[in-house]
This record gives sequence, structure tokens and C-alpha cells, in this order.
Amino acid sequence: MSDDIGTRLKLVRQIFGLTQRELARRAGVTNGAISLIEQNRVSPSISSLKKILDGIPLSLADFFTLNFSPSDEVFFTAAELPEIAHQPEISMRLVGRRAKGRALGMLREVYQPGADTGDTMLRHEGEECGLVISGSLTVTVGVQEKTLYPGDAYYFRSDIPHRFRNQGEEPCILISANSPPTF
Repeated sequence: MSDDIGTRLKLVRQIFGLTQRELARRAGVTNGAISLIEQNRVSPSISSLKKILDGIPLSLADFFTLNFSPSDEVFFTAAELPEIAHQPEISMRLVGRRAKGRALGMLREVYQPGADTGDTMLRHEGEECGLVISGSLTVTVGVQEKTLYPGDAYYFRSDIPHRFRNQGEEPCILISANSPPTF
């Protein structure tokens, strides 16, 4: 086994918020065994490593394939969020556009007064939810309709026809998410 197993184990343990003592307790091994492995002073057998990882829990495959490289983007400035709306009165900025295997779409949306997603109701696969940060937004989902204000939220199956409109006098800022990502 390679010399980076100890470093990798320490990173995984820290990511999962475990102390050496807690991981040792969960895995049924000594605290000293975890310490020696993390210092790369002992190279564990596959079965020993599996026993330790079962205490997290994490599979051997995931342990060896998790990518800890700093090139994986985790944080994004407001300027790095790409604009994906093609209407001047609606802004939709996407979080994590280049994330590998992205299973979630998250947007910062701004609807100017009078903005409307259109007379044709939206429909797509999955689920979506949102939280109004400021302003107000009228959301139509199937036959239900409600005007939401700061702190109000929605959650629905996206295959139900839906529409968003700002009938207020100030911009509406909304944080939304959908899965699987449609953007």
C-alpha cells in the first residue's frame, strides 16, 4: 500500500469530524493503531483498513477514489456565478457549474418588478425548492398559487406545471435548488 494511506485516513477522519479516539472506538481498534497508520509508521492490511473504514462508514473504493486535490472548486465569489437567464428582468446565477457529477442545481435568482417566467408553465423532471430572501414572488404550482414574502418557501415536484411572477414593486431575491439539476 502507498505511503499516502495515513494522510488520506487523517483527512477522511477530519472530514467526518471524528477524533482518533472516536474512530478507534467505532472500529474496535486501539487509538494507537489509528495514530501509527496516520503517521505512516504502520501500513494496514486491506482487512484492517476495511475494519477502520467501517467505523466511519466509508467503503474501500470511496476511500481510495475521493479526490482531495485543491483544484476541486468548493467556494465561489458572486462574480464567478454564471448568469444563465436570458431575460433582462430575470437574473439566475448558478452555483457550482463545473462541479463533477453535480446532482443538485442551486441558483441565486432576482426577479425585477413585473418579471414573469411566461404564460407557458414550466415542467421538468425532479423536485425543486426555494426561499424568498427579499421582495415578494407569486408562485403557481398546478392549481395552487401563493405570494411568498421574505422567509417564505416552496417545495414541489417539478413535473407539475409551475410559474414564477414578481407582482410587487421591488426586486425579489430568491435562493432555489433543484434535483436533478436542470441547468
